[in-house]
Amino acid sequence: MRAVAKLSENLTRPLFFLAPRTLTTLTAPSSLSNLLSSSGCDTSITHCTNTCLTGKTLLQSPWSAIQHRGAVVLGSDVRAGNVIERKDRLYQVIKVEHSHEGRGKAHIKVELRDVDSGNKTSQRLSTDEAVERVFVETKSYIYMCTDRDGIVLLMDPDTYDQLEVPVDLFGKKAKYLQEELKVKVELFNGIPLSASVPKHVTCIVKEAQPPVKGIAATPKDKIAEMQNGFTMKVPPHIIAGEAVIIDTEDDSYVRRAKA
Repeated sequence: MRAVAKLSENLTRPLFFLAPRTLTTLTAPSSLSNLLSSSGCDTSITHCTNTCLTGKTLLQSPWSAIQHRGAVVLGSDVRAGNVIERKDRLYQVIKVEHSHEGRGKAHIKVELRDVDSGNKTSQRLSTDEAVERVFVETKSYIYMCTDRDGIVLLMDPDTYDQLEVPVDLFGKKAKYLQEELKVKVELFNGIPLSASVPKHVTCIVKEAQPPVKGIAATPKDKIAEMQNGFTMKVPPHIIAGEAVIIDTEDDSYVRRAKA
């Protein structure tokens, strides 16, 4: 896992502004020499490393990166969202496309984002090629606000630590961000890689055309504006001020929210 070790060497690089700015201060072991000389050295180090990684930043504990291991999988098992190692570098898989040319081997085209630099690239994998997959951590957070620079402030509901992530990590789903919304973030050694919103989100209708009376052919849907600022199609009976549930996967109306 040379790529993992390389991350800890590059901690002063500007990219690591993406690492969470936690309000928690780590407490190091009172005597590192005693820890290393103890009979349970390996167990103690692993326990200490895991403690440092829980809700803390890589910046505060760079040496802890060595405990993150992965598994070797076939190219056919690579999925979007995975973190893989290629030529001593770590990449997050953005998109996967399967292809088969004639009688040759099946291949997979993957769109990757370099975890260190943020640059995107495309590569081809054979379906039977061995690929080293690195495991990431998925954590739940509560949305607090987004600043003018496009930085989203989240809070850990258990520890109350705060995490800053670029709004771009939410992609097109960023329009659903609202106060107290529970979101999920995937992190590698404390670095946010991706973020997502729930499948169903409740939004308040800000403006909607009132129901039209006296018309035989009532339109199937109408356009309504949500308080979040985006517009979508809703049934004719929906009026301003109502709460509606939206499917964030296809931006469709689901039903009225219970009062």
